[in-house]
Amino acid sequence: MPHIIQVTELSKTYASGFQALKNINLDIRRGEILALLGPNGAGKTTLISTICGIVTASAGTVVVDGHDNVSDYRAARELIGLVPQELCTDAFETVWATVSFSRGLFGKPTNPAYIEKVLKDLSLWDKKDSKIITLSGGMKRRVMIAKALSHEPQILFLDEPTAGVDVNLRRDMWNLVRLLQKSGVTIILTTHYIEEAQEMADRIGIINKGEIVLVEDKDELMRKLGKKQLTLQLQAALPELPAGLADYALTLSPEGRELTYTYDSLDERTDVTALLSSLQQAGIKFKDIQTRQSSLEDIFVHLVKDPA
Repeated sequence: MPHIIQVTELSKTYASGFQALKNINLDIRRGEILALLGPNGAGKTTLISTICGIVTASAGTVVVDGHDNVSDYRAARELIGLVPQELCTDAFETVWATVSFSRGLFGKPTNPAYIEKVLKDLSLWDKKDSKIITLSGGMKRRVMIAKALSHEPQILFLDEPTAGVDVNLRRDMWNLVRLLQKSGVTIILTTHYIEEAQEMADRIGIINKGEIVLVEDKDELMRKLGKKQLTLQLQAALPELPAGLADYALTLSPEGRELTYTYDSLDERTDVTALLSSLQQAGIKFKDIQTRQSSLEDIFVHLVKDPA
C-alpha cells in the first residue's frame, strides 16, 4: 500500500528548551486508519499539528502526497482535514454557515449538495439553521468534524474526537470513520480510549516522551506481543507448588485455590497438554479452567512502561 504521508527525522524543540518530538520517522499508508496512542504529554498533538503545518518543526521533513508541507504548504494543507481537541467555532453562526465558510477558506467553489450530505452523514441536518451556541457538546464536536470535511480532504486527522462524548455518539463517530475510510479517506486519530483503537484501527502507533515506540499492524501486534493466560481453579487448596511443576513458572494464588500459567502463544515450546498431564501426575485436580488473551491495553501499558 503506497504512503500518503512520510515523516522523516522530525523534531520539535520549543523556546523553553522542551523537546516535544525526537527524530520521528513515520510512514502513513493511503486509505488506512492509524491510531496514535500515548500518555498525556507524549507528543501526539504536537506531531499532528506539525504534520498539518500548524507547528513549525525544528528539524526534519513532512511530505503529504508528494508535497512538502513547508515549501509547498498550500497544496499539502488542502489535502488535510483536522478536527482539534478544542471546540473552536463561531458561537453565533449557524451550522450551515460555519461549515460552508470553512469550505470557502480552501478556495473551493460552493457546493450545497455536498454540504448537505456531510451534515446528514453527521446527523446535523435538522440543526443546520441552529446557532452553534445552542448546541450540546456532542453536537459541537460533530460540527467540528463537518468543518474538517467541508473541503473534501483526502486525509483526516482526529485529535481525541470522542473525548467527553457519550457512548452512543462515540459509536456514531466510529461508524462515520468507517464510511470515510471506505470512500478512500486516510484517517489518523489520537485517543485515550484503548478500545477505540482496538475497534477502529488498521495499525497502532505508540508514542511516548516524544518518540515513536512502535508502529505495527494491529492484528500482528496482538499476535506478537499478546500473552495468553491459563487459570485453573483447584478442587482443594495447595499449601505450595510441588517441585515437579517448577519448569512451568506457575503462579499460585495467596489462598492456594488458583494456579495461573502465562505463556507466549507463539512459542512452539508451549505445551498446555503437557502441563495438564503433569498436574494429573502430581495429583492436583481442578474444577474449572479459564483462558485469557492479553488486550491492547495490556500491551500499551507494557510498552509505555518498558519501551522496546
